[in-house]
Amino acid sequence: MAKIVCFGEVLWDVFPTHKKIGGAPLNVAIRLQSFGNNVTMISAIGNDELGKPILDFIKENGINSKFIQILNDFSTGEVAVTLDKKGGATYQIIHPKAWDKIAFTTEISEVVKEADAFVFGSLINRDEVSKNTLYQLLDFAKYAIFDVNLRAPFYTKEILVELMQKANFIKFNDDELYEISAFLGSKFNNLEQNIHFISEKTNTKHICVTKGEHGAVLLYNNELFYNSGYKIKVKDTVGSGDSFLASLTSKLINGSTPQKAIDFACAVGALVAQSEGANPIISEKEITDFIGI
Repeated sequence: MAKIVCFGEVLWDVFPTHKKIGGAPLNVAIRLQSFGNNVTMISAIGNDELGKPILDFIKENGINSKFIQILNDFSTGEVAVTLDKKGGATYQIIHPKAWDKIAFTTEISEVVKEADAFVFGSLINRDEVSKNTLYQLLDFAKYAIFDVNLRAPFYTKEILVELMQKANFIKFNDDELYEISAFLGSKFNNLEQNIHFISEKTNTKHICVTKGEHGAVLLYNNELFYNSGYKIKVKDTVGSGDSFLASLTSKLINGSTPQKAIDFACAVGALVAQSEGANPIISEKEITDFIGI
């Protein structure tokens, strides 16, 4: 299986009644590891009571935790999560936290260099320290996967464009695609036209756009692949997009066809959305039974 490095935030998602360990890159890492990939997480936690359980959790899930930096000057990340009546999530992301201060080292550049894929998101760029580390690591990545997560006010469109140009694969949701396409001067209203527009503007041959309950569209080497989604009862959407990306990445990096990859990814994303929390345990049998193959 593939060697994959995930870079970015590890934190606590704090709900009104409970809290759970999360952060988009960590959610991706956990799902990738569950499919048998060799996954390393690069991040930072505080030297505090909230940090140790995260470190233990990463180890328990079989992820390489060697490059989780432990900082004395910054506390472990927390995010206040609010769910609406349909299970949709909004986030209040407190700054600065330890994951904002991930330092560059030669060791982490080496592990990125050796990996088959390097996964990162846009939120990590809200602080100059972690942003600078990301930009340096991208120079070592064989295959950079950019998970666009627009969390106002923690992004600028200029930085998003830079990162898209550095990426080999970009994942958006449909709202994010339209927002960024408009910023780049697109005159199109059609989803597929905007996917091709972004591909040409950023010289990126692999782009995926998720459409919530309506599935996803994947551009892979100038060909479009579709899945129209699966009917489920949503419990909460936290982490469903992260599991989608992990599933898609795992299949594509390990040699699956694009159509099988997007079908598999949509199924896993749906199974997560009908469960509580970002990282429910889902077996391969559950996924194949759900898809109906």
